[in-house]
Amino acid sequence: MTAGGDYPGPVADGASASPDPLAVFRHDRLPRWALVRHSLDTAEIHDVAKAVHDALDTVADSLPRGKRVCVALGSRGIDRIDEVARALVADLQARGLEVFAIPAMGSHGAATAEGQLAVLASLGITEASIGCEIRSSMETVHLGQVADGIPVFVDRHAYQEADLVIPVNRVKPHTDFTGPIMSGLLKMIAIGLGKQKGADTFHREGFATFHRLIPAVAAHTLAQVPIPFGVALVENGQARLRRIEAVPAEVMEARERELLEEADEAMARLPVASLDVLIVDRIGKDISGLGMDSNVVGRYYTGPTGRPPAIQRIIVRDLTDETEGNAVGIGMADVVLRRAAERMDTAKTYMNCVTAKTPEGARVALTVDSDRQALDVAVACCIKVEAPTARVMRVLDTKHLEWLLASEPVLDELLATGRCELAGPLVDIAFDDEGQFTLHLPS
Repeated sequence: MTAGGDYPGPVADGASASPDPLAVFRHDRLPRWALVRHSLDTAEIHDVAKAVHDALDTVADSLPRGKRVCVALGSRGIDRIDEVARALVADLQARGLEVFAIPAMGSHGAATAEGQLAVLASLGITEASIGCEIRSSMETVHLGQVADGIPVFVDRHAYQEADLVIPVNRVKPHTDFTGPIMSGLLKMIAIGLGKQKGADTFHREGFATFHRLIPAVAAHTLAQVPIPFGVALVENGQARLRRIEAVPAEVMEARERELLEEADEAMARLPVASLDVLIVDRIGKDISGLGMDSNVVGRYYTGPTGRPPAIQRIIVRDLTDETEGNAVGIGMADVVLRRAAERMDTAKTYMNCVTAKTPEGARVALTVDSDRQALDVAVACCIKVEAPTARVMRVLDTKHLEWLLASEPVLDELLATGRCELAGPLVDIAFDDEGQFTLHLPS
């Protein structure tokens, strides 16, 4: 094959076939690439227990001694969430309150009580680790409906067995919709606390309604459930906690808007306007609710998000161990390594996709056996791209973007940002005998 990407055509009758059926797409020349270090927001909380204590001090008047407190937990991928949960429980107990915890995660954990306990355990959250009972059930209480006729549900344990309910969640841009309120305390109140029934009812309305429904449903719940405040978490560009704040219910919506702006500003993004091929080493629910963050890759199942970067083709190499087979988001990839597809747990993935009304999230695109095949096929699927000058970037995942492998045609743009520096020499994109990359990204 020529460097320009001309294909030799099908094998003639009688000719010996290649052992690699995709060899027809093999590029003789690929661009060189280099390791790049990307400087990100590094403001960080080092003493989680102190930060939690200081946050609770600001709302101490809403924590009368002797009350039963339900702590609502559940979102995956949050930095040191087990430490936050342990510190919160211990501090509440020290203030004379009786504490138990619940999973507040919609349909996660295959929408079973046992599965949701398992999800918490995978986060390091168990009764032994946080020092209180965890009550898990998919039972809910119907709280009525909002003006649009949307029924509102809340976890039975939280509603019937607690005097106070304290949701804990990270505030960040959402992967499926945009608006002044996205992922955060209000979303956990509106959807997470509603368990599978609430999440399913909510998602039936479609993501286009979420920016309006989340505040409305959360306000309805706040009016009927004793939620004095929530504990909001914000992460820096290295996915480390930069803020822990107790947000009173009466200012929750306004304050969450401000925290969302902070989170959006601190969030790691790819520092380029466009790419021909993005290689993502791993996706998973611990990385993003969508497996890979649409805010980072600039696309959703339905197409471009309208924010950079514009990426022609995405390769997914594997799933994280922590996602435990939930491959939601794999549908955003154009080329997938077989090992990633074979690790999919269909029950977990389908439950997630059906509840979210996005079956395309589980669709598996072109599936190949090696990195070499993946890169050749992805470049071959690009428009107006010559293989030797392809703009290629490789990342560990969309949550950890400090280290990048970038092809030579991208380097000038990266260095011009002032936030990137070369961390290694330009080298050939090399593969071992099995066709897998020989170079690994720092973890």
